Amino acid sequence: MSDGRRPNRLIGEKSPYLLQHAHNPVDWFPWGDEAFAKARREDKPVFLSVGYSTCHWCHVMERESFENDAVAAALNEGFVAIKVDREERPDVDRVYMNAAFAVSGQGGWPLSVFLTPDGKPFYAGTYFPPETAHGRPGFLDLLRGVREAWQGGRAQIETSAAQLAAGIRQAMQVAPDAGRARAEELMAESYEHLEHVFDERWGGFGRAPKFPQPSQLAFLLRAGAAAGRSAAVGGEGAAAGRERALEMALTTLRRMAMGGLHDHLGGGFHRYSTDAEWRVPHFEKMLYDQAQLACVYLEAHQVTRDPFFAGVARGVFDYVGRDLTHPDGGFYSAEDADSRGPDGRSEEGAFYAWTVAEVEGGLGAEPAAPFLRHYGFTAAGNFESGKNVLHASDPPEATAAQFGLTPAQLEERLAAGRAALFRARAARPRPHLDDKVLTAWNGLMISALARGHQVLGEARYLESARRAAEFVWARLYDEASATLRRRWRDGEAAVPGGLADYAFLAQGLLDLYEAGFDARDLERALALTDRQVALFWDEAHGGFFDTVAGADERLFVRTKEAHDGAEPAGNSVAVLNLARLARMTGRRDLENKARRTLDLFAAHVARSPLALPQMWVAAGFLAGRPLQVVIAGCPGAADTRALLAELRAPFLPDKVVLLADGGEGQAWLAERHGFLRSVGPLDGRAAAYVCEDFVCKLPTDSPRRLAELLAGPPPEAARS
Repeated sequence: MSDGRRPNRLIGEKSPYLLQHAHNPVDWFPWGDEAFAKARREDKPVFLSVGYSTCHWCHVMERESFENDAVAAALNEGFVAIKVDREERPDVDRVYMNAAFAVSGQGGWPLSVFLTPDGKPFYAGTYFPPETAHGRPGFLDLLRGVREAWQGGRAQIETSAAQLAAGIRQAMQVAPDAGRARAEELMAESYEHLEHVFDERWGGFGRAPKFPQPSQLAFLLRAGAAAGRSAAVGGEGAAAGRERALEMALTTLRRMAMGGLHDHLGGGFHRYSTDAEWRVPHFEKMLYDQAQLACVYLEAHQVTRDPFFAGVARGVFDYVGRDLTHPDGGFYSAEDADSRGPDGRSEEGAFYAWTVAEVEGGLGAEPAAPFLRHYGFTAAGNFESGKNVLHASDPPEATAAQFGLTPAQLEERLAAGRAALFRARAARPRPHLDDKVLTAWNGLMISALARGHQVLGEARYLESARRAAEFVWARLYDEASATLRRRWRDGEAAVPGGLADYAFLAQGLLDLYEAGFDARDLERALALTDRQVALFWDEAHGGFFDTVAGADERLFVRTKEAHDGAEPAGNSVAVLNLARLARMTGRRDLENKARRTLDLFAAHVARSPLALPQMWVAAGFLAGRPLQVVIAGCPGAADTRALLAELRAPFLPDKVVLLADGGEGQAWLAERHGFLRSVGPLDGRAAAYVCEDFVCKLPTDSPRRLAELLAGPPPEAARS
């Protein structure tokens, strides 16, 4: 809010986060040469504040400190203040978050870092309250202390900053290790660690707060269900281990969906749960969470054929389509945790929480009773100020029995109640929408929708994925330089794309190809991957850097992210892309890079094998049978659709699928795989060729026979 204040220089930025601070009395600079030149010229330290527009504690620190005239005066007089949107500049965030962990042992947002004029950190933390309390320094006192230290002990600060920067550089270096570990061993260790910290009752891993961890769940689903390999749970107890891996994944997915982490009215998931039971979330909704969680719920449906998991995925797609989609097809980034409550003040969860009286008023006292019971409402509230967050801790059968209803009758009442509350909620002030379009996150969502089409057969999901892909390609890909931009907003594409942008978009295009079989998607994915190699590949040690060499000289380390967190590491996704493309196009050089990258990171994370579960997903793909399935037929014909439906029903994460349609797409593929020139239908009917390393079994036009070929042990192959 401007409150009549004059804007600062952030008013010219496109980032929603920076624009939220454009009327602060702080003389903010965006990250760039101008700010650091001023710091050098005036011999002042830099105060760097990093956050994102839907961050609750970022809002709190803005209200308490950055809108405070006394704080602003202290910042403006003694520092050069820089504001960074971590979602636009994950490279900046990554480097200085490591500084926060090195200094304080913890991280988070808002990230607050003090730098020398050449960008080296010397003190860091996260949220600071305005006044000193509970052992945490007040922000105004901190500013005074840092300024006094800068003026009285400059040499010591610069020495400490140089040492801290050197330590961060060393800690973030991913280099080969002569005694490297094997990926298979680390996969087994990862599984054992997950089993050790698994919450038997509520699912998830460890204690509160609990975050959804899609990469861990994807790893467990593959450990439990992927045919042909079981490295993660091998040995004499392999069968029991696979069953246990599935139990951990499915229990967690079911409990998350029953809890308040899941938006039972509008679909989709909040950022994390503040408690161990998934009941009360931190309410922001991020596009990357929706995309990754939709994928693992689809996979759970393939494993179990349980419509519950499919329904959760459909809810995610409904939410994203309704609330996070640009009119031209791209996907917005997030919705805020905060929104205006009845008194007009901004409150966390105001859009999502309910009192018992509000529900009874909307549904009627008698119809509301089973609804209130099933979704965990109490008069005192399970959240704040007597409000409740919907969560279904007990199975519907228990609620139905309590009210003398059949499960079907209960679900009818619950559905009516959800619909009524959804309509009532639509009249509330919505949370702030971060409407920037990020290439990497759009790539993840394109993947999810493409897989949604494959698993659920919904044409609208394929259409949505296609529109998003064309949006990103038209607005964020520069044909002249063959490079990506990371962010588009309000007509402007900006910020050079990093490894994650290339890798996540390429993954989305690969999934889109396997959903709709438009050869352009495969061509684009290959072109992006080749460009990714040119920009980020480390020929000396293997693996990919996160940024282009020399892209930002102010950053004192060029990183290779070695942690699959809220988003997977770019290298984790890149390894799987390289392996898939190698099997689709015959490019052995790509598979070699995948294996070199895997070896590099296996050595690096040997002491922390749980750091890269998505990398182990890729490792499993490389270790598994190189399964390729070629469908020869007309894409829209009934016989082709029947074969594809049989192919897509089971959970077969190690396969790649190609279409031989007799047209330009098949010709493009045949240039890379000569045998594809002769692949075609059988007596005019669509046929399936099941191959390993393009050594193929006899083709079949029978969906039933295709299912047998996919499920059984690989018989003696015959070259087609």
